[in-house]
Amino acid sequence: MLAVLGYSMIVVFMALIMTKRMSALLALIIVPIAFALIGGFYLGIGEMMLDGISQVAPTGVMLVFAILFFGIMIDAGLFDPIVNLILRVVKGDPLKIAIGTVCLASLVALDGDGTTTFIITVTAMLPLYKKLKMNLYMLATLALLSIGVMNMTPWGGPTTRVISSLQLTTEEVFLPLIPVMAFGIVFALLVAIYFGLKERKRLGIQQIGEPTAVDIHASESQVAAAVASENELKSLQRPRLIWVNAFLTVALLVALVAGVLPLPVLFMIAFAIATMINYPNLTEQKERIVAHAGNVLSVVALVFASGIFTGIMNGTEMVDAMATSLVNIIPEELGTQLLLITALTSIPFTYFMANDPYYFGIVPIIAETANNYQIPIAEIARASVLSQPTHVLSPLYAAGYLLVGMLGIDYGQNQRFALKWGLGSTLFMVLAAILLGVISI
Repeated sequence: MLAVLGYSMIVVFMALIMTKRMSALLALIIVPIAFALIGGFYLGIGEMMLDGISQVAPTGVMLVFAILFFGIMIDAGLFDPIVNLILRVVKGDPLKIAIGTVCLASLVALDGDGTTTFIITVTAMLPLYKKLKMNLYMLATLALLSIGVMNMTPWGGPTTRVISSLQLTTEEVFLPLIPVMAFGIVFALLVAIYFGLKERKRLGIQQIGEPTAVDIHASESQVAAAVASENELKSLQRPRLIWVNAFLTVALLVALVAGVLPLPVLFMIAFAIATMINYPNLTEQKERIVAHAGNVLSVVALVFASGIFTGIMNGTEMVDAMATSLVNIIPEELGTQLLLITALTSIPFTYFMANDPYYFGIVPIIAETANNYQIPIAEIARASVLSQPTHVLSPLYAAGYLLVGMLGIDYGQNQRFALKWGLGSTLFMVLAAILLGVISI
């Protein structure tokens, strides 16, 4: 019954946000509480929610100061040279912009951190998408496909967890996955080409910098407002500090990868230093924080709301029941196909639950079963991480809220738009893994 309750809760949640009957923020709070009450979990529900919130609290704090830090860097004009370089390369061609999105996101995602990837990618590419009036859901999808593949690096999270839980080595699990990841990036590029050609047909190739019809026919008040806005932006820029800001940003990214300090602490320190350097005046500091407060609130509210969702899923043991039910439905005669089954079932597993319960709770059970069929444990580990392009679309993936928040798009609509491409990427990599012998069937 717990498994049925859990599946029903997921279905209702997804239906509500994808049909826009409820916002993701409200659904993350109301739906799990309603189903917990239906299941008779009257006692302890408050403690479950607080446990979930405490689990996501470090992520919430990190996102607060990550948004503020990169907001300061954007205001100071750190990324302007990157944007200008991309402008010169793509020259108003939607196809080149879409391909450039995948290239940039994949490169930045080498650190395995979705937050950093989305902030830098959106910062660089959003002005281009808005300038050409391209579909922002395409930008979100391409960024998600890129991080979904690069998240399979050992420092990205899932691979480290499965290596630890099954007591394997990086060489056994990750090295054979590298060509499969290359196929994942190829899939993202193919999607980018499809998106780019579609947008090129709709919008054409534009000359960046030439006046548009809106510019030509703008009223005096519109021109005055645009000039005032541009002057305000220029007043915030700190071109003399660009190398200082670049050094600070690179040092932050290096410290993140090296694990010098916890992520929330690193972003707090970096934000404080960046603000003091670029805007030493107290009034300016307050203005910059207020300017980014709306973005901070919309993203962090979703993260803490997801904590309630996670807390109730774990506290009521719905997650455990769902996992057990999926493992138990595998017929014994299909045991020899356990690698393919693991790859395919990892899609719902990593979508409906966080990485920790899956890789530390479910995968060891599957690996133990694989022993009975003389299936290499390392191949089970590889099969279990192929679903990451789908996992990054999970409502439990905190960085996803940052992405939609920065783009100003609807979370449910983004799910509808991107989910089929995430599934396609996962299945494409499963097929590549089979053809390359990374997993055998």
